[in-house]
Amino acid sequence: MGFGSYDESEQQNQEIDDDDGSEGVAVHENDHEGEVSFETDASTDDLVDQLAEIKDDE
Repeated sequence: MGFGSYDESEQQNQEIDDDDGSEGVAVHENDHEGEVSFETDASTDDLVDQLAEIKDDE
């Protein structure tokens, strides 16, 4: 077989063995609903300037 070739019969009828003791990831286990708020003395211009400095450092 050449590069990139495969036997199509190997791709069909594949069974997943769920009895191997591994556990899946519960992606919604720690979902939270609510709000986040904060107060700052910095102006929008100050925050934009800080963001620009951070991007320049990268």
